[in-house]
Amino acid sequence: MSDTKTITLNGETRRTNAQTIADLARELELAPEKVAVERNGEIVPRSTLEEAPLAQGDTLEIVHFVGGGDAVASGTDTWTVAGHTFTSRLIVGTGKYKDFEQNAAALEASGAEIVTVAVRRVNVSDPKQPMLTDFIDPRKVTYLPNTAGCFTGEEAVRTLRLAREAGGWDLVKLEVLGEARTLYPDMRETLKATETLANEGFHPMVYCTDDPIAAKQLEEAGAVAIMPLGAPIGSGLGIQNRVTIRLIVEGASVPVLVDAGVGTASDAAVGMELGCDGILMNTAIAEAKDPVRMARAMKLAVEAGREAYLAGRMGRRMYADPSSPLAGLI
Repeated sequence: MSDTKTITLNGETRRTNAQTIADLARELELAPEKVAVERNGEIVPRSTLEEAPLAQGDTLEIVHFVGGGDAVASGTDTWTVAGHTFTSRLIVGTGKYKDFEQNAAALEASGAEIVTVAVRRVNVSDPKQPMLTDFIDPRKVTYLPNTAGCFTGEEAVRTLRLAREAGGWDLVKLEVLGEARTLYPDMRETLKATETLANEGFHPMVYCTDDPIAAKQLEEAGAVAIMPLGAPIGSGLGIQNRVTIRLIVEGASVPVLVDAGVGTASDAAVGMELGCDGILMNTAIAEAKDPVRMARAMKLAVEAGREAYLAGRMGRRMYADPSSPLAGLI
């Protein structure tokens, strides 16, 4: 009697002789410890993959992450989110680079300690293709799984459940998009998903509109950081509404980070001068003519903007005020 069974794997029909999910992973030449598995809509804990049986008609999703320490010295200007403390206030993405090598080089130049990563299906037709974890070590850099591309709260929550199984991280970035043209967030779905994730023990950093009221509602729902857009994702237009960003900063009791819209170093500096705790960017670095150099520029811009905020800018005046005294002129 044949042990061959037909399953649905990552949306495609497949025949296999594997008896357990771990057997299936090895059949695909995948390391079970590097993937997360959902079977028939339920997460399968990685510790049980060796015993988890495969049955005729099972539907499975196998995913992984794609491009997306030392004690802190006393007196260092740090920021903390959900109990995690960082010295860099720049978060970078892992998409749009020409390859993983360039991505890793830009990350190093940026000095960032957090990278956002997307969760995508494993390519079962080419399981030996390079993985992000081969170039950016999650033991040295904090991975921030995000829900880029999700258009419903349910889809976003499901994605992050898989992310937690794949990497064990509870600190996540939530974004629920309203429609594809503007990539603006759907705040109703975002709020519901935030509540669900918080109730399940996640620590969601949440992408949102630059609306002080919505930002406060997200914080009350369990968001550990508020991430208002500066401008549409990938637009490079810079911060379009400084007033609302400042109001969000003033009203928040959790970190506020500008997410989306940064195009160049001056945009990053503006966000920091408004009092934001950090800046998240991807396209501004990845699509620069020299991504590594731009990453270095963004690092300096974030640091300069933070220093300017702490220093306290001069007051604005309606008329000129000479910097040298006018009395005693020859």
